[in-house]
Amino acid sequence: MPTSQLTPDQKPGAARREGRPGIALTVIAACQLMVVLDVTIVNIALPHIQNALSFSTTDLTWVVSAYTLTFGGMLLLGGRAGDILGRRRVFMAGVLLFTFASLLGGLAQEPWQLLVARALQGVGGAIASPTSLALITTTFAEGPQRNRAFGVFAAVSAGGGAVGLLAGGMLTEWLDWRWVLFVNVPIGLLIAFLAPRYINESERHPGRFDLSGALTSTLGMASLVYGFIRASEEGWRDDPTIGSFGAAAVLLTAFVMIERRVKEPITPLKMFLDRNRSGTYVIMLSLSAAMFGMFFFIVLFVQNVLQYTPIEAGLAFLPVTVAIAVGAGLSQRFLPVFGPKPFMVAGSTIAAVGLAWQATISADSSYLGGVLGPMMIFGFGMGLNFVTLTLTAVSGVATHEAGAASGLLNATQQVGGSLGLSILTTVFGTASRHEAEDLLPGFLANATPAQKSEFAATHQFPADSSWGRGVLAEGIGTAFVPAVAMAVLALVTALFVIRVRKSDLEALSGVAGPSAGG
Repeated sequence: MPTSQLTPDQKPGAARREGRPGIALTVIAACQLMVVLDVTIVNIALPHIQNALSFSTTDLTWVVSAYTLTFGGMLLLGGRAGDILGRRRVFMAGVLLFTFASLLGGLAQEPWQLLVARALQGVGGAIASPTSLALITTTFAEGPQRNRAFGVFAAVSAGGGAVGLLAGGMLTEWLDWRWVLFVNVPIGLLIAFLAPRYINESERHPGRFDLSGALTSTLGMASLVYGFIRASEEGWRDDPTIGSFGAAAVLLTAFVMIERRVKEPITPLKMFLDRNRSGTYVIMLSLSAAMFGMFFFIVLFVQNVLQYTPIEAGLAFLPVTVAIAVGAGLSQRFLPVFGPKPFMVAGSTIAAVGLAWQATISADSSYLGGVLGPMMIFGFGMGLNFVTLTLTAVSGVATHEAGAASGLLNATQQVGGSLGLSILTTVFGTASRHEAEDLLPGFLANATPAQKSEFAATHQFPADSSWGRGVLAEGIGTAFVPAVAMAVLALVTALFVIRVRKSDLEALSGVAGPSAGG
């Protein structure tokens, strides 16, 4: 209908069927759930992806990093695109890209095909996720209705990881690993179909895209991650390894220079001038680096060493989400009483203890003694930090910049996770090679002809043998040593950098909660 023929109560971009806020909220929440659970739902399938597409253990980390790097690198650009082009339009574009990439990933026959699909998923998620949160303000009136919608959004963001663990286990065991990606296709198409019917379009705001900043930061971090992963396999003197670190230095330097000169930067560098905010970003980066590595390696341990089925692996991780929820609930309840610093200090200390315990893991470790205990401790420490870090990140920020501050914290979490996983993978690769060299004489003396033939073809011990499990467990345990150092860095930052007071947070009740999971 042309604009001139609209009735007085209509406007361009209005939902075709207004008055159904429940459906609108379901559509927005379904998108956020799809994006959030995509990390954990794929994590559970990693051992099966490795076997099906012949990934090495170190290269397998790219299945996680390809998604998180593009998601974190493009997240702020996605939010800006929604403001400039219209949030509903951009939301639908992100959902459709995410859906298409999921289909490509499920059809992948080669490792590179899956990695390209995962990177595209990250871009789609970075476009859809920030606009889905912003669409709540477009669709729901200020007051109780909008507050309830924010509450649902935050709950979905927090619970998405647990849903992904169970869904990933069931789909992988009952169907095939490809279904952890295929499952997004019907959901994404349904969201794209319902969005224009029940969600209003937002007003467009003039602005510019800092595409050069987004690209240089994402490519720079990808080069840095590639350098660490390459070093784990080929060593530090390898030419491509050195070249990737050099490229990372050039790209990241260019990124900083671009952000200093561009009028509307994707990453407002002034956010780092405040010591509390900078400290918050360092703590989030450090703890996320350790957390992503823990989930990656423990998934491999419980399935390849303890021989758990995918469903059993999903259930094995559920207690961690409970520990995180308990820690987050306590911090939210007592933050007004004690202020943020005690929770940052306590949370980082507890996380470091859990990781130190995890570093003792071996091929003889059981689930109860070597996995569950340290995971619960680490999860509780992370829970103490999540709400605290989010609120501190927006402390002292003007209202119109709160979204950028919390969005930058979210981007830091994703990019830090990718970087940390690559560092842990480097240590894992080195430790695994040394352990394999130590076990090789015993393997050659006792292996069956079939096992020797497999070793000659792959230069790796059979994964289902005691030698293969021993090498994997030794590499995993050693990889947690730098994870402990990352948690200690978070602790030192909390002790000596953070100076935010209780009074600084009094005006932030409810400001940052919904953004935390976005």
